[in-house]
Amino acid sequence: MQTSPAHAAHHDDREIETLEEFDAVVPARGTLTGFRVQSVDLTDRTRELLATDTSGAVFLGCPMRENAAAKLRADGALVFPPVPHLPFDPYRGLLYSSDELFDGLEKGYEQTPDALAYAWFQRTRADGDIYASMLRSLHDDAVSDALDELLRGTQVVGVMGGHAMARGTREYAGAARLGRELTRAGFTVATGGGPGAMEAANLGAYAAPFEDAMLDEACELLAAAPSFTPSITDWARAAFRIRARWPRGGHSVGIPTWFYGHEPPNAFASHIAKYFANATREDGLLARSNAGVVFLPGAAGTVQEIFDNATPNYYESRGEPTPMVLVDRVHWTKKLPTWPLLQALARERSMESRIALVDRIEDAPAALKRLTV
Repeated sequence: MQTSPAHAAHHDDREIETLEEFDAVVPARGTLTGFRVQSVDLTDRTRELLATDTSGAVFLGCPMRENAAAKLRADGALVFPPVPHLPFDPYRGLLYSSDELFDGLEKGYEQTPDALAYAWFQRTRADGDIYASMLRSLHDDAVSDALDELLRGTQVVGVMGGHAMARGTREYAGAARLGRELTRAGFTVATGGGPGAMEAANLGAYAAPFEDAMLDEACELLAAAPSFTPSITDWARAAFRIRARWPRGGHSVGIPTWFYGHEPPNAFASHIAKYFANATREDGLLARSNAGVVFLPGAAGTVQEIFDNATPNYYESRGEPTPMVLVDRVHWTKKLPTWPLLQALARERSMESRIALVDRIEDAPAALKRLTV
């Protein structure tokens, strides 16, 4: 059984990302020299900061009293102050949760941190302001760091597919069963973190600890709000009702983007790495799927992901090629004939033995296992 992300979240021992870590490190080490403290509220730790050597330390977005900040600077520490009036924290040390992104949903999705961050992105990306682009880059780099810490030592299978797959359909239920089976087999499921096929796979991972009947019932209840259009609020509330009824589900990762801000993140991923830069998000999702990727039927975005994944497998730029399983023969050979091109690329290369096309979603886990050496 692979380690769940919840238990894999160790990190560089010079990084402090919570107040609990700060309170453990200061008495144990007696110094903060060389440490990086990320987005920890140190307003009530003035005494400790004044009494501790902080030379060479870096404080990223940590609220603190002015006398403490002055002492740190005098020590030679670098102090990056919090940025006021932002709907997100560019220095955050941990990934998002759906509870955090959807906070305030009872007042409507438009009031949530997720929607407010998208609105800020829309306002700032058009004006070419270097300050705003720097804040986005800082944020995305912090998210990547947190994602790497979470996934260290885990076997990750990516599940890719379109946002248009509606709740209540046979395809949605199939994608959910896939997520459940992969999670029960010890893998960490990672998706693009949005609606449709992505939500279904995260839901399946969430359902993994429960009796099989729970997933059938959850799919039935979710069908009352089949899509995030016309109302993201109704769509999200339906998911939170499932989580309230069956709390403490299984772990999985969602990696969405504000670049596609009209697509909300789903509430079933336990850890959400949300990015402003879609290119960083796409590459990061595929690069971290070290145990392979399952591609469910999708449109342009999924086609792009297939070849984003095929390229490093072709050149072996990340080492040994990782398994790629495409689901739905008619879709990938007739509707969007991606499979013949993938086959042609793979011919006589080591990736040839790592690609498969299956008819049914139920065949994907066995194909993944077959391709894994």
